[in-house]
Amino acid sequence: MVGQARADGSPVPARSSYAWRMFAGFDEFLTDVGETRVFGRRKGAGPALVLLHGFPETHLMWRDVAAELARDFTVVCPDLRGYGASGKPDSSPDHATYAKRALALDVVRLMESHGFERFAVAGHDRGGRVAYRLALDHPERIERVALLDVIPTAEAFDRADARFALAFWPWSLLAQPSPLPERLVSADPAAVIESALAEWGSDAKSFPPSVREAYIDALRDPASVHAICEEYRAAATLDRDMDRADREANRQIRAPVLVLWSAGGALDAWYGADGGPLEIWRSWAANVHGRAIAGGHFFPEQNPIETSRELRSFFRSPLPPLTSSSPGQKTPRQPGRSAPSR
Repeated sequence: MVGQARADGSPVPARSSYAWRMFAGFDEFLTDVGETRVFGRRKGAGPALVLLHGFPETHLMWRDVAAELARDFTVVCPDLRGYGASGKPDSSPDHATYAKRALALDVVRLMESHGFERFAVAGHDRGGRVAYRLALDHPERIERVALLDVIPTAEAFDRADARFALAFWPWSLLAQPSPLPERLVSADPAAVIESALAEWGSDAKSFPPSVREAYIDALRDPASVHAICEEYRAAATLDRDMDRADREANRQIRAPVLVLWSAGGALDAWYGADGGPLEIWRSWAANVHGRAIAGGHFFPEQNPIETSRELRSFFRSPLPPLTSSSPGQKTPRQPGRSAPSR
């Protein structure tokens, strides 16, 4: 059961029968990455591909996508530090323990321990923020990166308005000083999960009861709730500052980037005046393409077939050579690649 611990303090992995069925043939791991231990599942024999989940999920969000991609890749699905069955190290006053830089380093060490010096990564929501921090901090490690329904953290804060505050309430609520958000979330974890899954554009039928219960169960662990709040506090402070420092230093993502976002969702509706998500990311990377996908914010769970198809095509297909650009400069769309749908 998530939230329990062994005598040595390490977390006990979730072992629901549903998880076993959905991850049939996957090996479980609990890997020491220095400051903590990372739990996850792995399958496949091809090039290494890491799938990183978002809030309020765990690695279970990839259940259908991972099974499909494991035909071509060595798929590694970890719970992020603080989430699910991974460790929850003590937080620090400056929230650095849960900054994306720390979570990204966990992934580097995890993959090293599994024998991979270089790998590809796809991240959704919070996992997308870890993924692009990986690409910026460890460019020698990352071959390609797919970012699902996110724009950079600093860009999101700079563009925040009433729509953002009301629709994506975790950004402001969970970043409040402890212990207020921890108490609110812990008072009714089911309400938090149900609100997110129902209100962010995805069909309720995309989340079987056993998956919902797994997500709720993860929020019944006070240590996990505190860790998640710390991760949001880090986003509002350290992560935001790191993004701005990267922009000021003209630092870009070197790896090819695939950007996918929810058709008709927040990124589609809010950022049209800025050219949409693609144009925002093109000031952060030289080689960017992508498109909108149906299925709401949680489109990997509602629409795993199309999500898998896009990821497989991106991670397997040859890409055009990198083109040079600097922050603020638009890079022409690559021939044959999809443009934003809106």
